Amino acid sequence: MAAAIGAGLPVTEPTGSMVVDIGGGTTEVAVLSLGGMVYARSIRVGGDKMDEAIVSYIRRNFNLLVGESSAERIKKEIGTACAPEDGEGRMMEIKGRDLMNGVPKELVISQRQIAEALAEPVSAIIEGVKTALEHTAPELAADIVDKGVVLTGGGALLGNLDFVLRHATGLPASIADDPLSCVALGTGRCLEEMKTLKDVLIT
Repeated sequence: MAAAIGAGLPVTEPTGSMVVDIGGGTTEVAVLSLGGMVYARSIRVGGDKMDEAIVSYIRRNFNLLVGESSAERIKKEIGTACAPEDGEGRMMEIKGRDLMNGVPKELVISQRQIAEALAEPVSAIIEGVKTALEHTAPELAADIVDKGVVLTGGGALLGNLDFVLRHATGLPASIADDPLSCVALGTGRCLEEMKTLKDVLIT
């Protein structure tokens, strides 16, 4: 709810809004209307799972061990939810420990390989969105068809995630203006506009 308010969605109006908040540990998918949650689901996939997927992919394919902070840097720099159309896409040099002989090693990894590594967490998020749409009342689903899905949270910054979601659901998908701060901004707005948003805060 806080993420939706922070993203500027009309949560108190009698129309359906859908928000997908991709955090570090979980992804929250919610359909909101009239200041309440019509449907909410939490998926145990987030930024951390994406980092883990990159670590295990590099370990499995290159016998190279990289740390979680390196994996996060890779995700931020060349991370993408779908493979680039023009071959391998952007390249990045990565350093880690060679598991065969235990010495430090350097290699070059491509955007296509990272897209492959992230395929599982990305498809879990898409499945969560599809399930939410299946459980949404037809009237509210019609509103979502018009307004689309709004992505918030740090995970929303993953390259092409909105494109993949659009392709998988056929719905418009957009990223909030400041996805990282949506929850904080929404919470602040609730406190500022306590009178108008009190129904949102009390269930």
